[in-house]
Amino acid sequence: MKDLFKSIFSFWGILIMILCVRWVAFEPFVIPSGSMIPSLLIHDHILVKKYAYGVRIPFTQKWIKQTKLPERGDIIVFKKPGEGYFMIKRVVGLPGDTIKMDEAGRLTVNGEDWERRDFAYSEILKPNDYYDVDTKDLETNPEGVLFYEQKTGKNNYLTMFNKNSFREPFEALVPQDHLFVMGDNRDNSSDSRYWGPVDKKYLIGEASHIWLSCQETVLSRICLPNTLRLNRFFHKIK
Repeated sequence: MKDLFKSIFSFWGILIMILCVRWVAFEPFVIPSGSMIPSLLIHDHILVKKYAYGVRIPFTQKWIKQTKLPERGDIIVFKKPGEGYFMIKRVVGLPGDTIKMDEAGRLTVNGEDWERRDFAYSEILKPNDYYDVDTKDLETNPEGVLFYEQKTGKNNYLTMFNKNSFREPFEALVPQDHLFVMGDNRDNSSDSRYWGPVDKKYLIGEASHIWLSCQETVLSRICLPNTLRLNRFFHKIK
């Protein structure tokens, strides 16, 4: 009987530890769509750092302690307002910011243009600071795409635009306690341009590392071994 109780307590102890790690520290997430290409690819398996911005009461949207808001350029996971499912986007605007985008996709925040430079597809095919990616990963013909290296605060990353897409210029003021988010695949992303800023209560955490990646899966999550992207394993997300 003593051994039985010991086994039961050991089982529940391990289970509680796993739940605590998932609640406070890290939670796995699989990239379901191409809205963050070229920074994150479909079927990238990532770790979300849940303690990056604070700690919540389990199974609620209330904070025990919120330590900070995300910074411009951070990639965050959150629950889509009004829907309840998880999304992943990049923060481009903080509370009180005025966000503008012109027809060419250039961003202006509080009257300051965000620095960007042309990034040729030939550079992507070479070893670089971002990733090594092929045409299948891009989910489109690279001849119809424009790439830019974007600088946002301490973050450097790549964005992607369709050459022939029409973009309606827009301007938005970010409300208090909200974040304005966009996908790096700017012409193929459902984000704050269309359904508004994200309330900080929906924030889950910061995208940290890719721990597994593949081009094809079964049952949405299980990677096919012959399609693994080995060069993306343990890749820090920028």
